[in-house]
Amino acid sequence: MTVVAVTVAALLAVAVGLTLVRIIRGPSILDRAVATDVLLAVVVAAIATEAAYSRDATALPVLVVLAILGFVGSVSVARFAARRNDK
Repeated sequence: MTVVAVTVAALLAVAVGLTLVRIIRGPSILDRAVATDVLLAVVVAAIATEAAYSRDATALPVLVVLAILGFVGSVSVARFAARRNDK
C-alpha cells in the first residue's frame, strides 16, 4: 500500500508542477483559468487520496466545498469569456 501512496503522491506532484507552469506561462487568461481549475481538481484528488489512505472521512465536507468552488469558478469564467467574445 505504501508503494501505491508514494506513486500517487509523485503523480500528483508532477501534475501540480505542470499546472503551475501553465498558470505562469499561459498565453491567455482563459488558459490560466483552466489551469487554476485543474489545480483545484488536483488538490481535491490529493485530499481524497489522503482520506482514503488514512481511512478517515472527516475531509469529505472539505471535498464537497472545493468541488462546488471549482464548479462555480468554471461557470463564472465561462460566462465571462462568452460575454467577452460577444463584443
